[in-house]
Amino acid sequence: MSGQAKRFSYSASAELLWRHDGSRYEARQEISAFLVGSRSQSSVGQITPQGLQPERFADRSRSERAAHFDHAQGRVTFSANTPQAALGPGAQDRLSVFIQLGAMLAADPGRFVPGTQVTLTTVSARSADRWTFAIEGQETLDLPAGPILAWKLQRLPRSDYDQKAELWLAPELSYMPVRIRLTQANGDFADLRLRSSGPP
Repeated sequence: MSGQAKRFSYSASAELLWRHDGSRYEARQEISAFLVGSRSQSSVGQITPQGLQPERFADRSRSERAAHFDHAQGRVTFSANTPQAALGPGAQDRLSVFIQLGAMLAADPGRFVPGTQVTLTTVSARSADRWTFAIEGQETLDLPAGPILAWKLQRLPRSDYDQKAELWLAPELSYMPVRIRLTQANGDFADLRLRSSGPP
């Protein structure tokens, strides 16, 4: 991983862990950088015929904040005491959304041609928002793990203040993310690129 924070460039180590048993899943992403500190995000929930159904999303840096999904009531509540939000079908969190998009492409690759847009309710530890991703096409990435062919998706920001998210999903790795680049409105960014992969 490489990035920039407050005009300070840094490099870091990051790990994305993905486990499931066919009915439940766990995803965790951990980033650790000298001077910048560490941050982890985790998502746990069920695997349904419609895809991932998160139950809890946690985001930890100095302290942990979490979102709790109540699918029966159609709402999500937040430990940060921010107002609860409505949940629509297929809602994801800020970690599971990257896995869910890969699962959608893997299930029906022919449906997601360049120009296709996918909109999902995406939940952070404080709020819920509608994220729309556009499928841009295939690229061969030169990654630390070697050259990999991947589909590029990009979040379409709704305002100048929205976080920009770019995602590359590799068919040869079951459409798992091989690169994720997140850019803030102020220019700060984090760029995660696959170095290696293996069973957890």
